[in-house]
Amino acid sequence: MKKITETDKLSKKKKREVFAKRRGDWQGLNPVTRVSKNGKAYDRKKQEKPEKDAYDEAVSQYGGSGRR
Repeated sequence: MKKITETDKLSKKKKREVFAKRRGDWQGLNPVTRVSKNGKAYDRKKQEKPEKDAYDEAVSQYGGSGRR
């Protein structure tokens, strides 16, 4: 039978081992809190979509090969 000793009486090295066993493992998960990005906020790094002119919109709407 194993003798149980108080953690106060253990050496610093033994305390670390005991507490490490109690804590367990995160199994690859990073416990840092994550915050999702605000979709309404302005982002200057975001790529701009190319602007379409009226001709391109009409052609795409009614079908066609576009400009020739």
